[in-house]
Amino acid sequence: MKLHRDSADGTLLIQRYDSSGVVVAGETLRGSVVLTPQAVIGPWAQDRESLVAADFAALLEHAPGVVLIGTGKRQHFPSPALLRPLIEAGVGWEVMDTGSACRTYNVLASEGRKVLAALLFEA
Repeated sequence: MKLHRDSADGTLLIQRYDSSGVVVAGETLRGSVVLTPQAVIGPWAQDRESLVAADFAALLEHAPGVVLIGTGKRQHFPSPALLRPLIEAGVGWEVMDTGSACRTYNVLASEGRKVLAALLFEA
């Protein structure tokens, strides 16, 4: 699905996504990925089942204001124990299906918000 044109101010937006990845700044990224409006951070967890609290704690290094967690084709809430690093740091988070996370990320990034998207794709 095509989403938005590139931003004139250099903000990284998701141009397209499908069931296996996203296109950001003309680059196709397959598999899980973490991105902010300033940078593609890189791969994240392999899948929902392999997530550990350290995966969420690592997201805090990028000082997000809000973390969007895309969990694949359907919304799947991680256990509260996994989210504890975000909760204890006082960082807002939302869990949604990956398509919704991509669209929400673009809106928040376009508004200049400190958003971080952690997106999982199903194999």
